[in-house]
Amino acid sequence: MEPDIVRAAVATQRGVPLQVTGVEIFEPGPGQVRVEIAAAGVCHSDMSLLDDDSELGQQLPAVLGHEGAGVVTDVGPGVTRVVPGDHVILNWLPSCGRCWFCSHAQPYLCESGVPAIPTPYARLADGTAVFPGVDTATFAEATVVGERSVVAIPADVPMSHAAVLGCAVLTGAGAVLNTANVRPGQSVAVIGLGGVGLSALQAATTAGAGPVVAIDVAESKRDLARANGATDFVLAGPECADAVRDLIGGRGADVTIECVGRPDSIRTAWSVTRRGGTTVVVGIGSDTDQVEFEAVDLVWSGRSLRGCVYGSSNPDVDVPTLLGLAADGRLNLDALITAETDLHGIDDAFAAMRHGIGGRTVVRLR
Repeated sequence: MEPDIVRAAVATQRGVPLQVTGVEIFEPGPGQVRVEIAAAGVCHSDMSLLDDDSELGQQLPAVLGHEGAGVVTDVGPGVTRVVPGDHVILNWLPSCGRCWFCSHAQPYLCESGVPAIPTPYARLADGTAVFPGVDTATFAEATVVGERSVVAIPADVPMSHAAVLGCAVLTGAGAVLNTANVRPGQSVAVIGLGGVGLSALQAATTAGAGPVVAIDVAESKRDLARANGATDFVLAGPECADAVRDLIGGRGADVTIECVGRPDSIRTAWSVTRRGGTTVVVGIGSDTDQVEFEAVDLVWSGRSLRGCVYGSSNPDVDVPTLLGLAADGRLNLDALITAETDLHGIDDAFAAMRHGIGGRTVVRLR
């Protein structure tokens, strides 16, 4: 049998541009599927994994990318969820369906969701083992993943839309609809306007929230925020909390969604939230970062501080729901996508992120 060689953007060293080259991916084993990737979203976490290994401990060399969609071309023994020809979204946090968390409707906290020991899925021409980014590896023409890492979707869903659903929308919309359970008439603030934050803005509008305040360090995000449902835009900085309170009756937001993951941003989110409100932390910070709160404030403010993993989502349930909202025009997935590129343009997409330019970039592979 001929080797299965596909083009991929390979991270060989941290802080070094990706190398577009051929990799030989292994055949799908028991319980695995091969997916030809049609589109992949470029997430801030991909850049973080390239720059620093403290976020998820990604081993290199690796094919990064964890937000993508494509078509199943082959399945290994025992696969029952999909068949060749199925269109699928990649799920970077698959659940086992059996552990305590899965049986208590929290599959996003599955005990086996993130492999403790990374396993190579491909090799370079010289035989060097290659690891899949976040066990997914969507920055390539094809990947091999476990069958629980794919969610079947209708064949008429545009692949660029399907790609951003795999992380940005599930996470951002899920933070609003699942974690915070935003209700009509509640005020919402969103800090950090990448793909996740923009998805949170859209979901807040869909939920009937108002006002919906967008907060970012980049003034250039103002128009993008409004295009994704924000009623107001506030530039991040020392006066940010006061500005938000001025917009919302002097109190602050009922719900604040933090999509950055830095200590100063989390503290800002806490300050932006009204007394008795809810602060939801979505951004993934470093394992060395510390966030400090005054003990009296934790009690006297009456606020709730909640962590949010993958939008508290069950992709098997939430993907069809979100696709329905998109079909009804209540989510505008085109508004999230501000650029398209190929494998060679991923480093440019990272550079745009660093400069606060645009929303989601989608890599087209088919």
